[in-house]
Amino acid sequence: MGDGMEQDDFIMLSALQHYSYCPRQCALIHEEQSFAANVHTARGDAAHALVDLGGDELRAGVRIERSLPLVCEALRLIGKADVVEFLADGTPYPIEYKHGPRRQRTHDDIQLAAQALCLEEMTGRAVSLGAIYHASSHRRREVVITPQLRQLVASTSAAICAMLQSGRMPPAVNDARCRECSLIDVCQPQMLAEEARRRSIRQCLFRVED
Repeated sequence: MGDGMEQDDFIMLSALQHYSYCPRQCALIHEEQSFAANVHTARGDAAHALVDLGGDELRAGVRIERSLPLVCEALRLIGKADVVEFLADGTPYPIEYKHGPRRQRTHDDIQLAAQALCLEEMTGRAVSLGAIYHASSHRRREVVITPQLRQLVASTSAAICAMLQSGRMPPAVNDARCRECSLIDVCQPQMLAEEARRRSIRQCLFRVED
């Protein structure tokens, strides 16, 4: 890594997906090093079992790289691509594996777009397309790496840097996202929401009028 930067100066690609889904989840995982398994993480592990073995192959003129290390020094991003298909002209086509049925999720698209930006910096080739492979339905969903998505990668990366540097834990969202989160017992969003509600009530009850 250039300019004297160490690995600790970089943000994991997965952090962009975590932050886009829930900033508090991102902080718990990437700042507090908290992790817990549930059925969703187990399914995710199963979906990644093949690609995590690494290696490459040639299929119909397309070179396929699995578990490919990635870095983007411009945005201080580091991680791995589940699969990258290198087309006949050398253009990279990243593929991110996700469990569950085929459906559009912005936080997944941000992670894929970040991989595209890493590949552009590493190869010097424009990466305009990638795909999310949904393991349950065995279907790909192609994603266009638009200027808007590129900007979202940059702004999310900057927001994560600011969050980690501040040392402050973002508030719990306490909504439908929490039900599927493996960190719900660590985060305790309902308890925090109840404490905030009681604090608000106390402030209203004991507010001194001028």
